[in-house]
Amino acid sequence: MDFDELTKGFQERYSRIALFGPFEQLKRKSLTDLKGNPLDFAGMGLLCLLYFFEQKLIRNQKAGVREFAAFLRNKAAHVHPLPPEKWEDVSRSIIEIFRPPSGKRYTAEFFDWETFTSKSITFSFFKANTFDMNTNTQYYTLDDDGLELVFATKEFYGEFQLSINQLLLRKQLEKGEFKGALRQINEMRMDVETLEERIIRLTHELKRNITSEETFRRYSGLIEDILLRLGLEHEEFQELQHFVKETKDRLYYKDLTKQEEEAYTLILQISTRLEEVHHQHANLLHSCTELKSSALRSAQEALYFVGIDSFNFDQDITSRLISTPLPLESMKGLLAPFLSLEQVQVWTPLMLFAAQPMRGEREERDQSEFIEADTEEDEEYIHLLRQHYTLLFNLFLTFLDGSDQATLEQFTDHLHTTEFNSLLDSRAFYDFFLLLHQRSPILRGDEERTEDSHILDGVRRFLAGRKLTVIELPNIISPVKRFAIQNLQFHLEEVDEIVI
Repeated sequence: MDFDELTKGFQERYSRIALFGPFEQLKRKSLTDLKGNPLDFAGMGLLCLLYFFEQKLIRNQKAGVREFAAFLRNKAAHVHPLPPEKWEDVSRSIIEIFRPPSGKRYTAEFFDWETFTSKSITFSFFKANTFDMNTNTQYYTLDDDGLELVFATKEFYGEFQLSINQLLLRKQLEKGEFKGALRQINEMRMDVETLEERIIRLTHELKRNITSEETFRRYSGLIEDILLRLGLEHEEFQELQHFVKETKDRLYYKDLTKQEEEAYTLILQISTRLEEVHHQHANLLHSCTELKSSALRSAQEALYFVGIDSFNFDQDITSRLISTPLPLESMKGLLAPFLSLEQVQVWTPLMLFAAQPMRGEREERDQSEFIEADTEEDEEYIHLLRQHYTLLFNLFLTFLDGSDQATLEQFTDHLHTTEFNSLLDSRAFYDFFLLLHQRSPILRGDEERTEDSHILDGVRRFLAGRKLTVIELPNIISPVKRFAIQNLQFHLEEVDEIVI
């Protein structure tokens, strides 16, 4: 047996045991609550480490005695009832065990069996973080030994493992331990792969196990927690990449010695591998986001359709009504969800006060409608209207002057500059163009001879082998204050065959 090899690294191993020394001091503290039960100082000491570790993970720089006292009172008041002012004293005494008020570090004496000498080890569990001068408050954060003690309290860190490795990587980079940082990045890559497998397994479980609303809410909360943790880790990756870039630039612009050249080579490898791990983690964050947006929605829809498929009308409704002697009120309640809403036509007395059309023996023509030209009593009026429409169309063709298209707005603007501008004040002017749009396309000798098409006979003769197409435009024009009409697009084109 090689005794030298057996005792190699004795100081490092003993220091890991000595890390737990503050808990022995906490166990020796004695204080009872209002019920007479002794306070669990050792357990509260671990709560203290976990609280400040969580504050470090979420980057909260303002965590001190008062904040920890508020957390401890909220967590343990129902177990150990104490006066409100007493919780701050308890919190201060716990923090002072890990960080003595004298300013000296926590010290442990031991005998080193590797070198056969007595030695002492110092620990720094907490360190001062920031100071608020307005409230005279000192804030604390976990130091290296405090982090190591937190890590030692759990053999396998689970969902915190990647965050812990990120913190360790930052410490190694700050100390210049680049070889250890490379190994740490490899461990982070394994953590990301483990998380990826976990999310894939979670996706399959989600599709297979969601059979109730309670299960759906549980999986939804689990995915929300994973997304929150991934988001914090993503921010830490960005901080690490920025820190590595600054370190790389600092080494690049220095006069490189042989040792610094090796460090620069290592930092280049760290930068490359860290980018690869960050890329894998970013893909993982994207996959988890898709899992929340698509897989959860699909599972919820599946849950809905499972409920529909499992419902049997004959068994759940018809059989229940026929086989069970139910009172009439119960039958109405059972059938109510499947009946349509009641529709009732009602008449209001206010209709008596509505405006009534007053007409004499001869009914007046409703000007809101198109003029109907199918009445034999108004032949003279139809003849005058046909002449008026023929004049309007002749003016329109003169305005075109050989062109094959124009708009109604252009034509009305032209009429304003001529002696025919009074036509714009007539209702018949706008009825004519509405009728053209209604009858579009218009050909000479069109076989469709309805009664109301006679008033356009003059228009058809002027076409002379051409076809007129009228199309609506989106804007509304108002040539005069009295009338407004939708703008129209007119298009003339030659046709091969004309029906006589």
